Amino acid sequence: MKDPIVEDVRKYRMAHTRKFKGDLAAICADLRIVQETSGHEVIRLSPKRLETDSASIKKRPHRRAR
Repeated sequence: MKDPIVEDVRKYRMAHTRKFKGDLAAICADLRIVQETSGHEVIRLSPKRLETDSASIKKRPHRRAR
């Protein structure tokens, strides 16, 4: 089953890629400009660290390299 929203996003993404002839650096630079001029605040969250303790980590059987 095709999702029309996903198909629409793919269509625009492909058009954007063709506009820059697949040049990833140019695509990213353009997206940064769009982001900066959008007027929306960009929030960067720090990565979450997983809390682990030795009791919660189960020993896994050692796998040998093939």
